[in-house]
Amino acid sequence: MNRKGTLTTWNDDRGFGFIAPDEGDSQVFAHISAYAGRGRPRAHRKVSYRIERDNQGRLRAGQFRLVGTAGLAAGFRPGVWVAVGVVLLVGVALGLAFQRGWVPVGLPAAYAMASLLTFIAYGIDKRAAGKDRRRIPENRLHLFEVLGGWPGALLAQQVFRHKTRKVSYQAVFWLAVLVNIAGVAWFLVAPEASSFRHQLGFGEWPVAHPLIW
Repeated sequence: MNRKGTLTTWNDDRGFGFIAPDEGDSQVFAHISAYAGRGRPRAHRKVSYRIERDNQGRLRAGQFRLVGTAGLAAGFRPGVWVAVGVVLLVGVALGLAFQRGWVPVGLPAAYAMASLLTFIAYGIDKRAAGKDRRRIPENRLHLFEVLGGWPGALLAQQVFRHKTRKVSYQAVFWLAVLVNIAGVAWFLVAPEASSFRHQLGFGEWPVAHPLIW
């Protein structure tokens, strides 16, 4: 039987909060693993939920979702769409570079694979954080980003609401983005890397005149 209440508190970094029933009963624990709605839960929003008991016999929300306009708004956070736009822009740029013969198929494929693996790693780390399990080291996530997985990391941060509020982490993340872009740019145009480019099947990058797509 579905009940109605208010999500009075919500810790999005740890993935849990408490629901105050409309009937005035005691607050009920709610975990992100039981969330069945769109987007992410938000504090002080009306929710619909079911009651179940955990392994210790304590009451908890077995399944809950935001209701009304809050439920509709949860699935349309601007940050997600910005991240999707950036990922699409990177994909289009790499695709056009491959089509023009400037880069081999291996480069866009490497970005796609690294981004997918990084996205999955963020999801695993987020789930581990909510269940107090062993986490993926931050240095390993940053290594994935430097190796070309930063578009997937950017999308994962917004989709999972993970690592977005930690200023020190965000500073290192954007440094990893700059290192990756600078490293690829150097490899594409530096005379010192010319022999390596030819060995890997890279074409001549048009740097002597403005690039118009």
